Amino acid sequence: MATSAPAREARAVAETVTDPELPALTLADLGVLRDVRDEDGVVVVEITPTYSGCPAMGVMRADLLHALHAAGFDRVEVRTVLAPAWSTDRITAEGRRKLAAAGIAPPGPAPVRGPGLVPLDLGPPRRAAGCPLCGSPDTEQLSEFGATACKALRRCRACGEPFEHVKEI
Repeated sequence: MATSAPAREARAVAETVTDPELPALTLADLGVLRDVRDEDGVVVVEITPTYSGCPAMGVMRADLLHALHAAGFDRVEVRTVLAPAWSTDRITAEGRRKLAAAGIAPPGPAPVRGPGLVPLDLGPPRRAAGCPLCGSPDTEQLSEFGATACKALRRCRACGEPFEHVKEI
């Protein structure tokens, strides 16, 4: 099925909207923006939260509506899509580059899971993240939670600088 010109134009606008918690990334970079299409003259945008209860969803929705209305799209509907669930594997290569450039360690590969399965590990998290500032792999986790629930706080043992790491999910 061919994408209509209005849908392509609306997608181009939606792809410029940044994430409220990681403003160096767009929603497209983050993999939250799922679809933009025209349904009988209504621009339908589908987004998926990074995790259930993500407090930024309302801001994402409002920012998408504002950007699309400002671009001349009068009829816009933003829908939340929960399945399939978002994963850090949805972050684009450009998004990972932007995270590192902003001093935030990008996530590694997400845990392997089967259909409908979530990996269960009762031990402490075994995340590794290289320092986005000096590149050293010798880092330590200071806190499982950073400024947002989806990030951990780490410190580089080589350069001593603290940094955030987007957790793999």
